[in-house]
Amino acid sequence: MTCSVVHITTATSPNLSENGDSLRVRFLDPEGSPVHHNRLLSVTLVVATITGLATTGAAAATAPSVRSAPTATHRTVDTTVCKHTRNSRSRCFAIRVDRVAHGRVRHESTPLGYGARDLESAYSLPAASAGHGETVAVVDAYDDPSAAADLAVYRQHYGLPACTTSNRCFRKVDENAGTDYPAPDSGWAEEESLDLDMVSAACPNCHLLLVEATTTSMTNLGKAVDTAAALGADAISNSYGGPDASDRSYGRFYHHPGIAVTASAGDNGYGASYPASSKWVSAVGGTSLSRSSGARGFTETAWSDGGSGCSTLNTAPWQSEVITGCAGRAVADVSAVADPATGVAVYDSDSDEGAAGWLEFGGTSASAPLVAGIFALGGATSSVVDGSFLWDHHTGLHDVTSGANGTCAIPQWCRARTGWDGPTGWGTPDGVAAFAG
Repeated sequence: MTCSVVHITTATSPNLSENGDSLRVRFLDPEGSPVHHNRLLSVTLVVATITGLATTGAAAATAPSVRSAPTATHRTVDTTVCKHTRNSRSRCFAIRVDRVAHGRVRHESTPLGYGARDLESAYSLPAASAGHGETVAVVDAYDDPSAAADLAVYRQHYGLPACTTSNRCFRKVDENAGTDYPAPDSGWAEEESLDLDMVSAACPNCHLLLVEATTTSMTNLGKAVDTAAALGADAISNSYGGPDASDRSYGRFYHHPGIAVTASAGDNGYGASYPASSKWVSAVGGTSLSRSSGARGFTETAWSDGGSGCSTLNTAPWQSEVITGCAGRAVADVSAVADPATGVAVYDSDSDEGAAGWLEFGGTSASAPLVAGIFALGGATSSVVDGSFLWDHHTGLHDVTSGANGTCAIPQWCRARTGWDGPTGWGTPDGVAAFAG
């Protein structure tokens, strides 16, 4: 990745993100926090050369760890780690928060972002007492050669029970349930570390199954989902997506009654993404999670880039058009932390910079495995038939009522409100009441 350097003279530090030939500039105060929304400016900058510029954006808002203000040699950008390829139908939704010094991404020796105990507290999870005997599968593309080793570092740091191949807690297979693993890919390896760490945070007593698809095609990823189901998964997380597609084409891969299948809603605002738009999955949106002085200790708003959508290809008979304003399958059903500005800590040693250490991530690639782990904690996955489960039990969720991911003709497609809305669904986990039925 190469990009031009744009110098902006201002009393505050700029946060840049790509939007075609336009760059959005969010001004941060010297402490690294954003100024009030009425002072956010959108400008178009003429840039001499932009080659393969990934989506960027400074970490902002109330953060779980101290963030230093950018300097001439130290800046913070958001990087989409899974790149589109010519024949790809899908990509992962992981966003890495890069702290760049002297042109290189810094891997930290200690975690940055919310850790396992923070997430347990934020969502009131009975992590220590529940989840025994449950298996959560994560489905991704390509191989992460260091998945087991990186997982061990994360779990040891947060005092979680060991989950290794030797104690039969962790298992990695290819899409055919064998050990002929696909080619490695550093971006998807980071996605796999994120997924495994988030399931571990939500359900440290669960067994973990990593299923690696040969390619990013919907067919290969779908075969991996089938393999996860055949190997006994109670919940299956899918942190990837592509354009809206029909369940007539791919729904057979995600139709597994008795298993909670989750899918990321996406990181690009409004616009249906598959498999989140499938009626057979629980579609997971994203929030910004900040500490607060209230009784819960945290507060949440809809993440400004979180996915939502109204499928034109699939329907969901259990959804009400009166509520959603959508004749087709409406996304999302539930949500959890996904904003990179309030990101999560992940340990990884397979990044494209070749360094091992702690990184910070966001994206609905974080929220989908979290929710899959919480489904397993609830212990009622045998009752899950399709995406209707949380619609039937949503009173056990935190209702998120503020924030938006854009402006839509039907307000609830893009704007959080009391009750259901597109970016956050019915809300975020409040213990396991909603997931226990």
